[in-house]
Amino acid sequence: MPGTQSATGGEGSGGEPPTERIAADLATVVGRLSRRLRTASPDSLLTPTQRTVLARLEGEGPATTAALARSEYVRPQSMRLTLGALEEQGFVSRAPDPNDGRQSVVSITDSGRATLDSVRAAKHGWLTQALTDELGDDERRTIAEATALLERLVRK
Repeated sequence: MPGTQSATGGEGSGGEPPTERIAADLATVVGRLSRRLRTASPDSLLTPTQRTVLARLEGEGPATTAALARSEYVRPQSMRLTLGALEEQGFVSRAPDPNDGRQSVVSITDSGRATLDSVRAAKHGWLTQALTDELGDDERRTIAEATALLERLVRK
């Protein structure tokens, strides 16, 4: 982004855009990409929150409502509503917690896993097509390099 002006009208040292500008532009583009990926599977039966919960259950295994609420930064009451909708659709199941009989443990079902796989396939299909149609080999290589750097940032 050579020539990008900072809020004060100048550029960073060496003609590079200031770090604050890069951060703002990156946040904007990542948000737009995220929204675009969400629309890649419009007939999905899942809300973004439901997709996130199913992905967490698939990746980390069974969890209590309270643990899921903490990990998703929502109130337990909100998580109960999300899980109730998922259970109603057959995407999760509940079983007594072996460590605490007062609680239940929620697990993803085969149907939930298949739905999650379908949503992911639609997202990946759209992105693969967009990368193929819109970018040349060098640009795709640049995206691959940037992806590795972004991964490093999110692991921090």
